[in-house]
Amino acid sequence: MLPIENSRRDIVVIGASAGGIKALSRLAAALPAQFPAAVLIVLHVGASKSILPQLLASAGPNTAEHAHNGEALRYGHLMVAPPDHHLLLDQGKVRLSRGPKDNFARPSIDVLFRSAALEHGPRIIGVVLTGRLDDGTAGLRAIKRCGGLAVVQDPATAEAESMPASALEYVAIDHCLPLEEIASMLAMLIEMPVPARLASPIDLVHEHAASLGKENAMEDLKKIAAPSALACPECGGGLWEIDDAKPPRFQCHTGHAYSLHSLAHGMKDKTEESFWATMRALQERAVICRRLAMEAERFNKTEEALEARQRAEADEAQAAHLRTLINQL
Repeated sequence: MLPIENSRRDIVVIGASAGGIKALSRLAAALPAQFPAAVLIVLHVGASKSILPQLLASAGPNTAEHAHNGEALRYGHLMVAPPDHHLLLDQGKVRLSRGPKDNFARPSIDVLFRSAALEHGPRIIGVVLTGRLDDGTAGLRAIKRCGGLAVVQDPATAEAESMPASALEYVAIDHCLPLEEIASMLAMLIEMPVPARLASPIDLVHEHAASLGKENAMEDLKKIAAPSALACPECGGGLWEIDDAKPPRFQCHTGHAYSLHSLAHGMKDKTEESFWATMRALQERAVICRRLAMEAERFNKTEEALEARQRAEADEAQAAHLRTLINQL
């Protein structure tokens, strides 16, 4: 179990997405045995079954397993967020949650990073590895604001460069390194003395509280955000834009949160879903209209049959146009 307070930076939080299994395995292999820090890991796996702990344990000299709710942090132990659960730190313990998704992800890197920053401040070293979009950037910025250190994989060495590139753009990074140099850097950084802890930024406190989706989330949002004209793509509630967030972030009162990039990406998917549904409805109505035309012709209702066939042709033309639009998204 970790001490309540410590003079070293002894908690490492790591986030990865696309290309993350390979990157995390190489990092685990390079960490020294009995690594004198706790390591918490989020890989975007959604609700899919994951054998990442077994892979990390077999790759390197330290133990690894999926985190358990209420578990204490331990040195030389890699804790991995289990599928479909956020991994958080709270009151010195590991907490698991099936709370609202962040950037359409559960587990979310930002959720872990922000909770770690608020809980342990300057003891935290945050690491962003390969991945798409920008999950981890807001969380890494929270770590820096609470006195922790920020390490990013050199985007040129990442299988997917977007996540580390975003972190470099928005966060005052302490170290940007090729993947093979990160383990040795972490071994050096955990020996660094911890500066005096300052009070947690109040806006981060409110943002984190709102992200948990509790009953007073609206009051927390009112203190840090302004209503936008956008609706949450997950639940349909109104989105609030968080003041001075970098990168820009949005959140609804149920706790769903998005960066501007992830929101645009998610809206594209929602738009495509809507287009497919509309195209299907048009094609089905065209089939029905042709049946109506056939029935009308049986009873010599020429004008009615013509109208039904024209309606079917119009629906088919609109469906074809929608297919063209979908291909252009």
